[in-house]
Parts: sequence; C-alpha cells; structure tokens
Amino acid sequence: MTGRFVEDTAMGSTIRAAAHHLPARVLANEELAARLSTSDAWIRSRVGPATRHLADPDETVAGMASAAAGKALAHSGLAPEEIDLVVVATSTTAERMPSTAARVAQELRVPTAAAFDVNAACSGFSHALAIADHALSAGAARHALVVGADKMSDFLDWEDRTSCVIFGDGAGAVVVSAAAAPAPGIGPVAWGSRPDLGDAVTIGPAPGRARPLFTQQGQSVYRWATTALASVARRACHNAGVAPGELAAFVPHQANLRIIESLARQLDAPGAYIARDIVDCGNTNAASIPIALSRLVERRAVPGDSAVLLLGFGAGLSFSAQVVRCP
Repeated sequence: MTGRFVEDTAMGSTIRAAAHHLPARVLANEELAARLSTSDAWIRSRVGPATRHLADPDETVAGMASAAAGKALAHSGLAPEEIDLVVVATSTTAERMPSTAARVAQELRVPTAAAFDVNAACSGFSHALAIADHALSAGAARHALVVGADKMSDFLDWEDRTSCVIFGDGAGAVVVSAAAAPAPGIGPVAWGSRPDLGDAVTIGPAPGRARPLFTQQGQSVYRWATTALASVARRACHNAGVAPGELAAFVPHQANLRIIESLARQLDAPGAYIARDIVDCGNTNAASIPIALSRLVERRAVPGDSAVLLLGFGAGLSFSAQVVRCP
C-alpha cells in the first residue's frame, strides 16, 4: 500500500478485538466514607459505584492507553505495521503535545499510522469510533486502533462527596478493520451536541489550585440525559436497521447507575444485557464504553456478531451512538 489510501474502497468496518486496562489500586466506598461525610449506601443509591480503580501518580493517560491498545492489538492477530490509524479519545492528558495517540503509536511501534486525539469528553470513544469507521469506509485505512483513556483522579476535589465518589481511571481499546458490504459491523452514527448547555460539565481553572478542577451541574446533566438520550439511542438503532428488541446488549456511558437504568427502561430492549460497569469501575469518562465492551466480550455475556448498542454522552454537552457487532 502506498500512502494512507487503499485501492478498493471499503463499504464499512467491523470491530475485530477489544481489551481494557484498569489500574491496580482499588478504592472502595468504605475508604471514602472514612474521610468524607458520606456512606457506602449513599454512594450506591445516588450514583452507583461500590469500588473504582485509581492510577498511581506516575501512571499516565498515555501509559494506560498503550496498555489497553497493546492487548487489543495482540487479540486482533495484526502486526503493528498493519495499523494505519490510531485515534485516542481523552480529555485528561497532562501533555499538550504530542498527542496521546502518537505516544500510543510510539509505545506499540506502529511505524507510520495517522495518529490524533479526540476530545468529546465522556462521549469521546463513540465519536472516535465513528471517525475511524468513516476513514475505513472511505478507503483511507484498512486497520485502526481506537482507544478511550482518562485519568479523572487528577482533576477531582477529593473533599467534594458529590463528585469524587463517582469517578475512576482506566482505558479501553478496540481494533477496527475494513469490512465489505453488505454486512459492516459498525452502524451509522447518531451524534450531536447541546452547546447551549456546555457549561454543565467542565474541567477548568480553579482559584487557589495548581491543577484544573472538574465541576458539573449534576441535576441539569441528569435531566438532560434521562429525557433527551433515549431518542438518540433509538435513532442509532434505526440507522442500523436493528429494532431495540433485537439488541443483545446495551453499553451506555457509565455516568450514573440511575441514568443507565432510566435509559434501559426507555429503550425497551427486554432481552438485552445492560452494562453496569460503573458499580466496580466508576465513571471512567471516555474509557467507560470500551472498558464495558471489553469486559462484556471477556465474560462472553453475549454471542459474537450479535448487535450491541453503544451510547456516549458528556461534556459539551455531546452525544454519540452506534450499533456494533460484538467481536
């Protein structure tokens, strides 16, 4: 192949492998309750987590992304030189340049791939997956690494029980390959944003603090998510020609267990496996969907090639959804 373009334009793409990385340190609700005005019961009932994984101070977003991507690449059976595109979704990297994707390519010895980051916050992975699908469908690449990785622990106020109890750190990755019609494995994306609500979730400068700080208007986000996103999920199903009742699994962003349960009820997919990885991973931002998808595959929770709905949503306020075939 000369350059980044292939001679025969592909008509779609498919996920051929998935993997994830979670830091070794596990933080349980009991430890948080010992130093905050909260309890295990309050955290579980309000947001859902029982435990979450936290990266060590010297563990970077790029390091977690590379760990997950390396495992996905190994599962795929491809060699590093066969990867044409690396896209990393993240909003918490401390390094401005080069991109986290370039660091992943460097670590995995991917020699000449196009590499760049996507920042759509918690919906970043589903945006990145759509971009990779579009590139492969257009014939601009044959194989892509798509990663979601975030280290939210660097940007939390650990004295604020309304935010610090929600999040965890981690990374998830998939390998996507070009696939011929008529049965591509990634359906058309349903995406968009509500920029008028863009200040509802932020990471920005905070008085008296050296690092930027995460803030959110929790009730506003909850109302938006539980009233606006079910229609996005149904649109993604319609785009893929899959009825909600035909879904084998629903993998939404792991923002809040009450949001997940509300969306699952509205979707009306009674036979679908519902990802609830927030319970033991917390909200890992752009990593939450690929981590949940990887764990679903690891557990063999649904058959291979079955229909799985991914739904990302977060700061921006951005959203993105697509139906994929389970690897």
